[in-house]
Amino acid sequence: MYNRTGFNSPSNEVFVTRSDLPNLEEYLHYLFNIWENNWLTNDGQLVQLLEKRMMDYLGLDNFLAVSNGSSALQIAFKALDIKGRVITTPFTFAATTNTLIWEGLQPVFADIDPETFNLDPGEVEENITSDTSAILAVHTFGNPCDVDKLQKIAYENDLFLIYDGAHAFKVEYKGKPLLEYGDISTLSFHATKAFHTIEGGGLVPGDKLLSDKIRLLRNHGIASEEEVILPGINAKMNEFQASMGLCNLNHIDQNLKIRKILYECYKQNLEDLDLKFQKITASSYNHAYMPLCFEDEKTRNLVFNTLNNQGYHSRKYFYPLTVDYEYFQNKTVPLFHKNDLECARQISSTILCLPLYPTLSLDEMGDIINIIQRVLN
Repeated sequence: MYNRTGFNSPSNEVFVTRSDLPNLEEYLHYLFNIWENNWLTNDGQLVQLLEKRMMDYLGLDNFLAVSNGSSALQIAFKALDIKGRVITTPFTFAATTNTLIWEGLQPVFADIDPETFNLDPGEVEENITSDTSAILAVHTFGNPCDVDKLQKIAYENDLFLIYDGAHAFKVEYKGKPLLEYGDISTLSFHATKAFHTIEGGGLVPGDKLLSDKIRLLRNHGIASEEEVILPGINAKMNEFQASMGLCNLNHIDQNLKIRKILYECYKQNLEDLDLKFQKITASSYNHAYMPLCFEDEKTRNLVFNTLNNQGYHSRKYFYPLTVDYEYFQNKTVPLFHKNDLECARQISSTILCLPLYPTLSLDEMGDIINIIQRVLN
């Protein structure tokens, strides 16, 4: 079916996420500003405004917007001059691993904690060698890593500590913004995230010197019209992305409240079943995802297929592990891990993320819950 624009009209199917969109008139307000100023990109006024509002809203001392979450990671590696081996998790989205390889770094995979789904600090320690330069940890589904233990390990072994906080928008740990831990934290503002700028990302550096360096790196290393002082890249956010971010910031508190209600409703109705929920360690959480683990892979797949057949699209997130990607298996890229990654494999083979977004109706969620209950009972 086609609507008046000629594009396919949306179906009644329910997907694992749905992009939050502001009122169109609200977005047009910023577009008129762009047309009036004829300033489309290159550190525009709206990008500057978004950066200021993000620092205020998230309680950050430093924040820089970039074109996407992958660029944020790449710039983080360059800003810290990371070399050699980097200990990271295999239970993550492709970008975490791909950006390391893209920058000529060697990912070394450590196992995860079976309760939090984050890097296990003990496994990190076991994988440290003289070639290790950094730890790249992921706050999986926005759930805080064991930041205290990881910081201690990094300090004692003279390692940089970078956090992939793609899911960690507005999360706090012990009353402090989670993004302020580590040497640098990165964010993704992709359209699938709880807060988005259509495409986009951000970096939270630990100090102003790093912030100044990142500002150069995201814009070709250009310091002035006649001075290029670093081999940077083009990772600038444009004014259209910033406009969407400014609009979404106006509604994010309400959206996060709705997410919490839906998350808790799922949990209350499913907790008596043979399921495992992620242990959340945040003092303030964003409820960006609804992950749960089943007894075994066969049961997970049965629930996945049953939901899918009835128009409810959950996601095996993250499956497969990044260590099982084809470029590792065919030895195009060398693979390093000391142990067998038992916990990561167990979680990956049994996990399912259920649909969760502010416009998900209670009837739709009720259907999903009923389907899972029927399959498991």
